[in-house]
Amino acid sequence: MIDALFSQTNYVATKKMLDATVLRHEAISSNIANVEMPGYKRIDVNPNFSTELSHAMQSPDGAQIQGLQPSLTVDSSAVATGRDGNTVQIEKEMIQLTQNMVAHSLETQLITGQLLRLRLAITGRPS
Repeated sequence: MIDALFSQTNYVATKKMLDATVLRHEAISSNIANVEMPGYKRIDVNPNFSTELSHAMQSPDGAQIQGLQPSLTVDSSAVATGRDGNTVQIEKEMIQLTQNMVAHSLETQLITGQLLRLRLAITGRPS
C-alpha cells in the first residue's frame, strides 16, 4: 500500500525533476569554478531530459518515468566570447543559479507537502 503512494506519477516526476535540479546545480558550480579555464566548455543537464519527462508523464505507463535519469552534457549553444575558447559567461551562470535555487525550493516543497499529507493520514495530526 505504501509503495503505491510513492509510485504515483506526480510524486515520481517531482523526484526526477529534483534530481535534475541537483545535477544542474553541480553543473553550474563547475561552470563558475572554471570560468577562467582556457578551453573549458559549459556543461548543463541534457536538454532532452525535460522533453522525455513530459512524454513519460503523458504515457499511461508510469514506469517510464522511473527509467529516466538526468545527465550532464556540453552545452552546444554556448559560444566563447573571448580568445581563450571558454564558453562560460559568469552573468548567465549567476542567473541560472538563482533560477535553479527557486526551482529546487519549489520541488522540495512539493515533495514535503506530499509527505506531510501522508503523516496526516497516519497520525491524524498535521505536524
